[in-house]
Amino acid sequence: MASGKLVACPSCGFSKNPPGSVRCGSCGAKIEAMQKSLRSREEELERRYQQEGVSLQWLFIAIAVQGVLTAALVFGLPRIVTLLDFEGGNGMIVCVPVWFLGGLLVGMISPGRTFIEPMVASFVVAIPTTFLLIQSQTVRTMPTFLYVVMSAIGVMFTLIGAYIGERIQLGPPPKTAD
Repeated sequence: MASGKLVACPSCGFSKNPPGSVRCGSCGAKIEAMQKSLRSREEELERRYQQEGVSLQWLFIAIAVQGVLTAALVFGLPRIVTLLDFEGGNGMIVCVPVWFLGGLLVGMISPGRTFIEPMVASFVVAIPTTFLLIQSQTVRTMPTFLYVVMSAIGVMFTLIGAYIGERIQLGPPPKTAD
């Protein structure tokens, strides 16, 4: 085991990272040598909420989360509670908060900053969901382009949910030393 001082994360302040760590054990941010001396306090705070790259692992996890939530709440729940009818436009209205919730969950549980992964996942889930909701409507109440617009709104709400989830995960910004 390498001897040395534990390394503090410049992003979240987690101080129990072993020496030579590439990523923070708490938030997943990259730990660079002498990072504090190279950046000002303002640059550190600006960098705190920026995504560093796309993780395929979290992309697939986000697809699974969004897919399960959508299948359970939009398609499964009406089969159990027969009073609910989420076919057509009503299903799209329910999809928007479901995808927001999925983005929020992935943002809260993922290490590091992941905004793109939940958004791409909801886009991937939105394509078959929109198709199935268009096909399932018994009375045509909404034109097809409105389904596409509602899907885009759902994807945007996923991005907002992921950002809020990341903010909840990281907590408030560190206090200034002034």
